Amino acid sequence: MSSARLPSLDGLRAVSIVLVLVSHLVGTPRFPVDARALGAVGDIGYLGVRVFFVISGFLITSLLLAEHARTRTVSLRGFYVRRFWRIFPAFYAFVAVMAVAWAAGALRLSWSDLVAATTYTMNYHYDRSWELGHIWSLSVEEQFYLLWPALFLLAGPRRVVPVAVAMIALAPALRALAWFVAPARDDVILEAYPCVMDAIAAGCLLAAVRPRLDRAAAYLRFLRSPWFAVVPAIVIAANLPAWFALEYTTHITIMNRGVALCVDRCVRFPDGWVGRALNAAPLVWLGGLSYSLYLWQEPFLNPHGRMAINTFPLNLALAVACALASSYLIERPILAWRARRAAAGSA
Repeated sequence: MSSARLPSLDGLRAVSIVLVLVSHLVGTPRFPVDARALGAVGDIGYLGVRVFFVISGFLITSLLLAEHARTRTVSLRGFYVRRFWRIFPAFYAFVAVMAVAWAAGALRLSWSDLVAATTYTMNYHYDRSWELGHIWSLSVEEQFYLLWPALFLLAGPRRVVPVAVAMIALAPALRALAWFVAPARDDVILEAYPCVMDAIAAGCLLAAVRPRLDRAAAYLRFLRSPWFAVVPAIVIAANLPAWFALEYTTHITIMNRGVALCVDRCVRFPDGWVGRALNAAPLVWLGGLSYSLYLWQEPFLNPHGRMAINTFPLNLALAVACALASSYLIERPILAWRARRAAAGSA
């Protein structure tokens, strides 16, 4: 199973990256949307990242369950090798370019920024540069990739549901605890893996219970009914600014569950107008570019920068150009090479 064979996932990734891009464009010179107007609807960039997290949990757990059903086990080596070639070459190429730019005096970094970036621990490094700051979410995903397959193999597929439920239940309590004891409480709450793992766990839980949901006629009718529009509306409402006790606990939990339901609906029923839109060629293409675009957008979409490269729409054009270069010069050739090696090995 891959995202290419699961309808709507690339379209959902496209929506997610657009939310991130718009959020980061606000405040850059000549961007027409006022920061106060966008802030009134909440942090849409973080909402976009939340959708990425749910998709990751759903897709990775679906892959693990499918492999276990075929082989009665999971190859950790195979999983890590696939993740290595998919993620690391483009990622470290980006970090290397940022390091060269720093050495040339084109931007301000620190050695701690580079250490946190290269070790995927940026979600615990809060005094950081803007240009590498977005790596916090990639760090969360990499920590998930490191931990979840081993935990899956140890616990077995039958225990995925209670483990995911435990993660979903524990994270809000840890966020509440962090509010009172963590020195950088907002950063810890929004970025530390134990505090954000429930977004990924929501996707993991969805993948694990989908076979049961296949037999739930009332649930399937609800997914198809017009009443399902209430779910994304609730997600949007929960994303609005609120008192911290709600915003960091129940509201995040509500958003995670709502996003997971939206993912399930879009994957199950791609024949509706929403599904057709998500599976339209432009959105599928943009979703396929989303990893590269997420990597490269931050240096250009810098609301603190006042250079020409930070001015809209040149900043967006440069981010897209660098993402295309990463995709077509690094990622796709490497994945094609890997596919040829796999085909030769199985021949």
